[in-house]
Amino acid sequence: MLVCTRAGDVLLLERTRPRGFWQSVTGSLKWGESPADAARRELREETGLDVRPVDLRSGASFAIVPPWRARYAPHARVNREHWFVVELPARRTIHINRHEHRQFRWLPFAQAAARKGQQGTETRQVGEQAGTRLRARGCRPQAATRG
Repeated sequence: MLVCTRAGDVLLLERTRPRGFWQSVTGSLKWGESPADAARRELREETGLDVRPVDLRSGASFAIVPPWRARYAPHARVNREHWFVVELPARRTIHINRHEHRQFRWLPFAQAAARKGQQGTETRQVGEQAGTRLRARGCRPQAATRG
């Protein structure tokens, strides 16, 4: 889920494990839960924000990284991700879940998208999907430079 401000800042969270792994708000569906309900629950649990994310009706499949495979069925190697966006008028105070995340940062969109690893790719892809919608509502995400 991409959480951004109208000024184009993006919220990133550093996972407790592996150290140095930054990502947006993520999570898993509970049995019988819709992707939209899971997105709102995960946003609240990971940031303390209680707002309804916008469903981009898009997503991607990606390989489950080895440190997290134990959370999935033994045969699972690929996860399906549903993309959502939350646009805030300005940066908000974030109350992270210390069991999952070490810290958070608000970064300009291009810096967030340039982060190494899956998060940079995800931010770029979700940002591309959300860009037109967000710009129409006043959010100004800056295009990421590829390098």
